[in-house]
Amino acid sequence: MAADPRDTDPIDQDPREHGLERRSSGPALSPWLMIGAIVLLAAAVYVVSALL
Repeated sequence: MAADPRDTDPIDQDPREHGLERRSSGPALSPWLMIGAIVLLAAAVYVVSALL
């Protein structure tokens, strides 16, 4: 079964689509958060390698 079109009235929407609409309002993970995590991991590896 296909999903309802984006601009469908709430009355006409399939009830199973309400949960999906609530969860899909934004990205799951911000690209800047991923980049920050990679930089933080690289800094940790650098510090650990300097200590050894």
